[in-house]
Amino acid sequence: MASIAGTIADEPAPLTGGRLIMAALAIAAANFLVVLDTTIANVSVPTISGSLGVSTSQGTWVITSYAVAEAITVPLTGWLASRFGAQRVFITCYFAFAIFSLLCGLSFSLGMLIGMRVMLGLFGGLIMPLSQMLLLRIFPREQATLATVIWAMTTLIGPVAGPILGGIISDSIGWHWIFLINVPVALAGGFATLYFLKGRKDPTVGASIDKIGLALLVVWVGSLQIVLDEGRNHDWFASPMVCIMAIIAAIGFVAFLIWELTEKNPIVDLRIFRHRGFVVAVCTYAAGFAAFSAIIVLLPLWLQQNMGYTATWAGYATGIMGILAILSAPIVGKATETFDPRLIICVGLLGLAVMNVWRMGFNTDATFLQMAWPTLLTGPFMVMFFVPITGLAIATVPPEQQANAAGMSNFMRTLAGALAMSVVQTGWANATRENQTELAGAMQQGQTTLDGMIASGASPEMATASLAGLVERQSVMLATLDMFATVSLCFVVAATLIWLAPRPKGPIDTSAGH
Repeated sequence: MASIAGTIADEPAPLTGGRLIMAALAIAAANFLVVLDTTIANVSVPTISGSLGVSTSQGTWVITSYAVAEAITVPLTGWLASRFGAQRVFITCYFAFAIFSLLCGLSFSLGMLIGMRVMLGLFGGLIMPLSQMLLLRIFPREQATLATVIWAMTTLIGPVAGPILGGIISDSIGWHWIFLINVPVALAGGFATLYFLKGRKDPTVGASIDKIGLALLVVWVGSLQIVLDEGRNHDWFASPMVCIMAIIAAIGFVAFLIWELTEKNPIVDLRIFRHRGFVVAVCTYAAGFAAFSAIIVLLPLWLQQNMGYTATWAGYATGIMGILAILSAPIVGKATETFDPRLIICVGLLGLAVMNVWRMGFNTDATFLQMAWPTLLTGPFMVMFFVPITGLAIATVPPEQQANAAGMSNFMRTLAGALAMSVVQTGWANATRENQTELAGAMQQGQTTLDGMIASGASPEMATASLAGLVERQSVMLATLDMFATVSLCFVVAATLIWLAPRPKGPIDTSAGH
């Protein structure tokens, strides 16, 4: 994979004064929009599905298509920045984000919406690393920490604002506006970036791209995602289509590994996995982020489908985790300079596990306040995990490989999150069916219960529907608790895994590779 930092020479001089402030705000706004779009649709999936006449499981493609597209495009960032210039690529992506946000909002079918979300993900995946790169480029070197803080705050605020804005907009205006709202912001930000960076050097170098590697990457990642998303709708491997896509994904993955390990200039430099510390850190990152993504998807769906929450209140219940995250970010960042980052990461992951164990005590009568407490307290533990983990991964490789390490860690994180979103849907649905069967079989007094309800004045149809609804609600509740337990276990495994990484020599750079 082409290096972002290493391939760009003769960096232009930093900005100063008001021009610096305005340029920084415009660039940071792009990262905010991209991160916002990873979560803004989460609470709106039931609304979108109902509007387009599809099932909720089909509607989750709106989330996963965006995430997978990001995973595919991240490895191209370095090559595109080298070949065409970081500023040019960034501004182009900024305006493209506005265009495809408009098309998402105008979508009249699920196919069109998913297609436009894929395009959003392709351009958004480039915006995230390029926005940090440009912020570090326009700030003086002695203010690099400030540039990183600005970037990190947009990264933390985005997931907080996403569920809340998504819920409010879906309930009060319509789901189309969760995408249309991006358009004026992206256009204004794009023109502002173009104006304030006008005249600055945007160096380029000749760079070749591994076309075969890219094609294989698209094939196996795309095929795998289709298997995970459509498998549950087609009885998995009982479907010829799912079997074919699974075979394509497996063959594509093996071919991708072989090609990338033998290619002189691979699009993804797999040789970086020879560093034990990097392997441990990036696997911990992927496992922890996958578990976190599963919860982010599961909570709003459960609250709306089975707890009677509107999209707005589901957004509040999910988004409040960012309140303490924002407040604790500076403290955690300072702590990583003093304490072993592995300890901070471990405590963060274990804290996230405890929050999900707490949720295992929920029942169908749980109040908003009862559910809000563990979500609110998730914030600091989330920061303890996310802030140091990438810096630790970067610190375990030589300087000349740090850009590749940053790209790979982002790729693994994004792909893991996309896969988790699909897997948790399947696990939740399967657990619901199994629990429903077990509850129905255990109801030895079912007929007696129906007779009692009929004797109380209910019609046979109403009594049967009421009892069936009760069984279904309890089945979903038990399935949700099963998912909380599984996610907790994933967090514990990740917390244990991080100790296999060697302790870094000296403080790590928490700004690296975000």
